Amino acid sequence: MSQTIHSIKGHTDPDRLQADSAAGPAERAGIGSRYGEGLAALASGLIVAIAYMLEETSYSWSVALYVTAFLVGGFVKAREGIETLVRERDLDVNLLMIVAAIGAASIGYWTEGAVLIFIFSLSGALETYTMDRSSRDISSLMDQKPETAVRIRDGEERIVPIEQLAPGDLVLVKPGERVPADGVVADGASDVNQASITGESIPVDKGPGDVVYAGTLNGEGALYVQVSQTSESTLFAKIIRLVQEAQSEKPASQRFMERFERIYARGILLITLLLVAVPPLALQMPWEQAFYKAMVFLVVASPCALVASIMPATLSAISSGARKGVLFKGGAHLEHLANVKAVAFDKTGTLTMGKPVLTDIVAFSGYSENEALRVAASLESLSGHPLAKAIVNAAQERELPLGRPSEFAALTGRGLQAKLDGELWTIGKASMLQQSGRYEELAETIERLESEGKTVSVLMNEHGAAAVFALRDRIRPEAKRAMARLKKLGVQVAMLTGDQASTARSIAEELGVDRVYADLLPEDKVERIRELKREFGSVAMVGDGVNDAPALATAGVGIAMGAAGSDAALETADLVLMNDDIGRIADAIVLGKRTRTIIRQNMAFALSVIVLLIAANFVQGIALPLGVVGHEGSTILVILNGLRLLGFRTGE
Repeated sequence: MSQTIHSIKGHTDPDRLQADSAAGPAERAGIGSRYGEGLAALASGLIVAIAYMLEETSYSWSVALYVTAFLVGGFVKAREGIETLVRERDLDVNLLMIVAAIGAASIGYWTEGAVLIFIFSLSGALETYTMDRSSRDISSLMDQKPETAVRIRDGEERIVPIEQLAPGDLVLVKPGERVPADGVVADGASDVNQASITGESIPVDKGPGDVVYAGTLNGEGALYVQVSQTSESTLFAKIIRLVQEAQSEKPASQRFMERFERIYARGILLITLLLVAVPPLALQMPWEQAFYKAMVFLVVASPCALVASIMPATLSAISSGARKGVLFKGGAHLEHLANVKAVAFDKTGTLTMGKPVLTDIVAFSGYSENEALRVAASLESLSGHPLAKAIVNAAQERELPLGRPSEFAALTGRGLQAKLDGELWTIGKASMLQQSGRYEELAETIERLESEGKTVSVLMNEHGAAAVFALRDRIRPEAKRAMARLKKLGVQVAMLTGDQASTARSIAEELGVDRVYADLLPEDKVERIRELKREFGSVAMVGDGVNDAPALATAGVGIAMGAAGSDAALETADLVLMNDDIGRIADAIVLGKRTRTIIRQNMAFALSVIVLLIAANFVQGIALPLGVVGHEGSTILVILNGLRLLGFRTGE
């Protein structure tokens, strides 16, 4: 069955996108609705049934209805076959089946020919349904992403599509929203998560004059941003491109099958012509009998079921993955994923959340934890640094009353200093203790905390250290289970990170990661991926930042985080986790393996049926109706077997 893979080109309007993505061959052929091909198939079947009942009473009316069934059910496939013949000067299965049906009718087998058209069009409708279902499921993911921006003109706020933003426009970015376009902060202050651009886990404070980038996530403050360039590369536009790629990119097996189909179709047509001409001339077989056997051969030898073994299953798998937040950019990547033996993860923003939290308080000099935390949070309340916010949040959770510090002074690159209740306090990096000569008394505590992968801040006054605070990036709640599921599938798990080795080892031990590669630059990550490929063959890489893009491109399968993934990561990756749920990676691998199994089942079944029917036709001869049912029945069965993947459940 030839595949008509359509793509969405040049459309940025959501309504037009959804309409186009749902359109099947029938609609493009002018039959009417997007369900046109299925309705045409059912209509042709109904007409065939009526014609069959009229054969005894009115043969002429019966023939007229059979002709109508041919036109209704076979128009789209005949059109596609003729287009292939004219445009590519080649044959495909569509034309073979139309020729077989017309040939059967020409020797009086109207019923058999019409039934062949009906079942052939029905199997084609099932393929179209699979493709349309995939389009709609993938397109529905766009609803999870922002499509508009709040533009301000003449003091009036107006919600406009992102595509309408132009340089110089002023937009309001509310807390928790994604920045709609590259620009400069004109007013307001907030922390912005730039992991999608830089790969850094710590959000960056933004104020007037600071540059912000499209796709980054605003924190708790409101920002007025002046757009500096058009927003043609918004996440919404990226998803449209992903839909195009997911529909148009075929796996290697499908590309081979389509090449094979053309060669095979020419061979089958040549043998059919020989079967028509040779027996009457060489064996004195009646011409009508020879033609009949040739038509049976043409029907049973056509590779419809074989060709339909791959793409319906692949598209069903893509559709199923899309509904679960796993967006494959094409069937080729689904095929590759089935062979993955190792998965390498970036740490920051992938295995971790990129948001530090306070984990430990070690108090000294008679201070209690709450007293030390109250002082530290009071000082840090004047800072917008993410580590400072983590300390303030911890104090607020304990409902500690914060004081108002005075004489605030930022110690660049080290911390801050201020007076609280008349006493001078300093909080910041542990290196400040070394400068003051007080490091030795806390060295053991600091080294222990740092060995656990934590960032240490020290609170001290003129008398010495009052407390040590340890903070750590939070591990994704699903990460540990995700690692366990991958290992259960026999997949090795590695971590690639630019962080220091102690932090990486600590997180790796907690998650059960097999291998740890730390202190890596982007080019180092590429080399580690190459090493893993040499050892395991097929390797997947999971990342979210620009610094991960080279490694994603090097891996057999690149997997990007969709919610906070960078432009480069999303463009380079083969698979996108739309909800940043790394637990879906195991599901995707299982889905790839399940798809491969079903395709192999389909191909084995299709080949067996073709060989059996051809052998039966040559050895004993079979009736055309049996050939039609056997051939087209096997086609429908392999399509239905592929459609089972639409019901794929996670955790299987």
